[in-house]
Amino acid sequence: MNTKIGKVELRNLTIDDYQGLKESMIASYENWTGALWEKKDISRLLSIFPEGQIAILVDEKIAGCALSLIIDYSRFGDSHAFRDITGNMTFSTHSPKGDVLYGIEVFISPQFRGMRLGRRLYDARKDLCERLNLKAIVFGGRIPRFHEHADSLTPKQYIEKVRNKELYDPTLSFQLSNDFHVKKVLKNYLPGDAESQDYAVLLQWDNIYYEKETSQLAYKKSIVRLGLIQWQMRHYKDIEELFDQAEFFVDAVSGYKSDFALFPEFFDAPLMAKFNDLSEAAAIRRLAEYTAPIRDRFLNMAVTYNVNIITGSMPWVTEKGVLQNIGYVCRRNGTYEKYEKIHVTPDEQKFWGLQGGQKLQVIETDCGPIGVLICYDVEFPELSRILAQQGMRLLFVPFLTDTQNGYSRVRYCARARAIENECYVAIAGSVGNLPRVENMDIQFAQSVVFTPCDFSFPTNGIKAEATPNTEMILVADVDIELLHELHTYGAVRNLKDRRNDVYEIVYKK
Repeated sequence: MNTKIGKVELRNLTIDDYQGLKESMIASYENWTGALWEKKDISRLLSIFPEGQIAILVDEKIAGCALSLIIDYSRFGDSHAFRDITGNMTFSTHSPKGDVLYGIEVFISPQFRGMRLGRRLYDARKDLCERLNLKAIVFGGRIPRFHEHADSLTPKQYIEKVRNKELYDPTLSFQLSNDFHVKKVLKNYLPGDAESQDYAVLLQWDNIYYEKETSQLAYKKSIVRLGLIQWQMRHYKDIEELFDQAEFFVDAVSGYKSDFALFPEFFDAPLMAKFNDLSEAAAIRRLAEYTAPIRDRFLNMAVTYNVNIITGSMPWVTEKGVLQNIGYVCRRNGTYEKYEKIHVTPDEQKFWGLQGGQKLQVIETDCGPIGVLICYDVEFPELSRILAQQGMRLLFVPFLTDTQNGYSRVRYCARARAIENECYVAIAGSVGNLPRVENMDIQFAQSVVFTPCDFSFPTNGIKAEATPNTEMILVADVDIELLHELHTYGAVRNLKDRRNDVYEIVYKK
């Protein structure tokens, strides 16, 4: 490696660079003259897709390059050869309306290797892929040291050993370290490549920022503002008085331009005071009569105040007479989805006769897919993992806890869910006392927004938290794009590194 380097320049290739490019190619492919590009081919590439042809220079000398096309990948699929992709070097396959950036060449001259110049070329390709909103980068990569092991290893075995760092391949090892993953082994991809024994490895890098074009005017926001309502339990003379208080909070979080308003579990429990002469089980079934009117009022507020409302939870009696704990995501477009509490606590079953629900699903919103788990459900990591597998990036947890013991269980489990599932978790609870409502005497809560723990997030995994046991709202911004970056580039990648070959979680419904 030349240690006296004055200047490194990354720029688009020009036809005037050809002589220097040719010299660099000859040095790079000394054992394979069939790899050399002719001037007419470079000229044709520059005429149809100049942005895709990138050169890197050291002290004004061509040190390497990366050449590419845009293709409609569905035309070719995973089983193809180099001649198919290039149209027998006519490059007629290039399509500005394609969805994949296909790499047809990348090399660094031997005298400049070890300077991380190849990484710069790959990063430039990734930037181009993102800028053009293409789905992925794909190419067939050589395995130049395979010929040394072809007598004892199959291509698949060789790739696995390189992946596990038992063997080193100057090309494949580098590509794997740059976040490319192996899709397929290709035979006769580049005929004449004796070092690779005519094999190649189909590799792909996925653009996490890719957005499929749509005719709708909808888009997914990157920065999402959450409004958490730490609700004070108090007596209300009727449901209208409860609505007044609820609307006050919706109005407040809307005033801060929040995208979501999160209410706690059983925030409507004060209405049970009217039925205190009944048993606990009978009183909560009477409370369930208010659930549909509350849902409808929240739906109207969501549209009026332009905020998606997560209604906490309320009792619900099914057509078969089963008492469940459910809630709604009332979208600001006037639609809603129901969610159910899957696990009920021993006291909920004992005093109220509550039964667990069956429904678990990601809910689509204008800010992306979200999940909702009611209180006790967040203590079961399988549920949030299933939601994460379905694309959930925001998890909302309305809760109701009477003691600090119960609150701590919810808090620390929610905090773990944010790390495990590379998502944000927002929890909101109720505070205060209800002396005239059986089984609802005291409440303890501190509402919080949790994050993963990595460099782009708070070191303690806490984005914002409310004052304990005080009625208030908590407003916090979360950046969804940071989660995409964490998933691909994080110090640890809990979703990607799961050993699906050893275990898996299955939602039976």
